[in-house]
Amino acid sequence: MTNSPRPRRPGRRPQGSLTHLITHSDPIALVGISLALVVSVCLDVTGAASGVESLLAGLMLTILSLVLDASARAERRFQLRQLVQTTDWLAGSVTSVAAATQRIVGQYPGGAIEDEARQRLRRLVEEFDDLSRGRIERPGDDGEHLLAATRACRERLEAVTNVADEPTWWRGDVGTAYWQANLDALARGVRITRVFLTDQPSSELEELMERQRQAGVEVIVKRRDQDPGLHVNIVVWDGRQAWEARMNAHGETVAHLFMVNEQDVSRRRELFRRLVLAGR
Repeated sequence: MTNSPRPRRPGRRPQGSLTHLITHSDPIALVGISLALVVSVCLDVTGAASGVESLLAGLMLTILSLVLDASARAERRFQLRQLVQTTDWLAGSVTSVAAATQRIVGQYPGGAIEDEARQRLRRLVEEFDDLSRGRIERPGDDGEHLLAATRACRERLEAVTNVADEPTWWRGDVGTAYWQANLDALARGVRITRVFLTDQPSSELEELMERQRQAGVEVIVKRRDQDPGLHVNIVVWDGRQAWEARMNAHGETVAHLFMVNEQDVSRRRELFRRLVLAGR
């Protein structure tokens, strides 16, 4: 015979409710109420005030703390509302994320789904932080911004191309589309200067460089053995936008970093200028 479960006493709070209340309370309210209790007890114990007076003093401090807490919460809500309303599409997106998060926490609390939601939100925050600094990162097979910026270039294109062995990247889909965008830019009157970094130019690389020279690209070759740390691929368009490839140990492009903030662009352009002076 099994024992029937003990009925819950009326008014009994679930376990951990006090901890939940404390962790979700505002510090202003917690500090104020604690101070009110301490003052009330001290006045009563020391005899500086009667019991009623010490109680009234504690109540007054408590009320003042709650008023300050309500004001602080209202101010935070106002600031949050202002932030959300700064962009037309932000309010709907934030509301959708908040609603989905509420459903996840309500239906799958403390499990793998909630952990995954936390991780995805953390990655989203990191990605938006990068965007706020004027940077976009894409996978190695996604050359959208590399191509778009080349097609939009109007005055000059400054590039550094690292070739470890054979120029296989130029034969791939992204490389082929990029070279066509270079040809279109040259036809528009864009001045293109490209520094090739290599250990020893192969016959295929020599052919590629000659083809680019014939098309109108100013080609500069710099031997990497003069500076073994040079393993970079960068492009700067009109001095206002920049791109850099992130490479793995095998020299393969694993990510595209597109930048528009002035500091990042200036740093890449300064590297380009240094290599041009060293290669001429």
